[in-house]
Amino acid sequence: MPQPTSTPPLPEGIWAPTQVFFHDDATTSLDLETIALHAVRLARAGVAGLVTNGSNGEAVHLTASERAQITQTTRTALDTAGFTHIPVMAGASDQSLQGTLSLIEDARQAGAAAVLLLVPSFFRWAMDAAAIEKYFLAVADASRLPVVIYNYPGAVAGLDLDSDLLVRLAEHPNIVGTKFTCGNIGKLARLAAAVNGAAGRAEYRCFSGVADAIMPALAVGGHGGIVGAANVFPRACVEVYSLFVEGRWEEARTKQQRLALADWALTKRAIPGFKAILSKFHGYGGIPRLPVQLLSEGEQEMLFAEIEEMMEVEQQLEDFGRLKQ
Repeated sequence: MPQPTSTPPLPEGIWAPTQVFFHDDATTSLDLETIALHAVRLARAGVAGLVTNGSNGEAVHLTASERAQITQTTRTALDTAGFTHIPVMAGASDQSLQGTLSLIEDARQAGAAAVLLLVPSFFRWAMDAAAIEKYFLAVADASRLPVVIYNYPGAVAGLDLDSDLLVRLAEHPNIVGTKFTCGNIGKLARLAAAVNGAAGRAEYRCFSGVADAIMPALAVGGHGGIVGAANVFPRACVEVYSLFVEGRWEEARTKQQRLALADWALTKRAIPGFKAILSKFHGYGGIPRLPVQLLSEGEQEMLFAEIEEMMEVEQQLEDFGRLKQ
């Protein structure tokens, strides 16, 4: 079966699962110029990597060709701006093995370095632990890109992978990480213990999937986060990570708490909230695709008030990102 070429481990740190942007027209066609602009802004802020076509990227509203365009546009924008060292991970989740493998190959050809995969959930009744394990192993055997498992019960009819299953899946050489959007720090700790142990896999990555758990994840052996808040507070997210790894734990704790308050304001509004903030503070953001609706003016004002302090902090921080020397 096809196997990926030898690649370095995914970098530790903060990854941003990027928003997708559309023209405000009848077809809501892709706004590739803004997609590229956003990618470079996040790279300058200091993120370790970008993730296209995830839940923040409205992947369920995209065609396969649009997904490939977004990944290719993101990769090209980073390369053109001098950020060739920043990898792109692509969401490639589908409801079947064949569909997933097709999206993975599209992602590979578009320049992705890895793929992020949800559990198939349409036939929820069929997805017991044995079926889930068989699916991920089959994908990992055939994929030409390394696989990161996306454990997000809220997006897959409540399916929540336990640490026993994740530890077994981590034994496969082509499964290289897990994103914990379940928010379960104990589960992350158990997997980190398994992969970081003497008989483990030092290259395996355990990422927090929420910005309010960046520091807790690091404290139990995690490797950073793939967090939606990095779209609007990238410097603040990178700062929490950097302070912790530098051993400045009291500063990290204080700034993690402040970030957690703002992240909750984002979580409650999801994609429309992100786009409202980007529109107000960066001049781009625009509309989501139907059936997702924009926030009302009143809802936007409430959101802006709740994130005002965090945005002031973000704007005062300097970029952490560096061009490849």
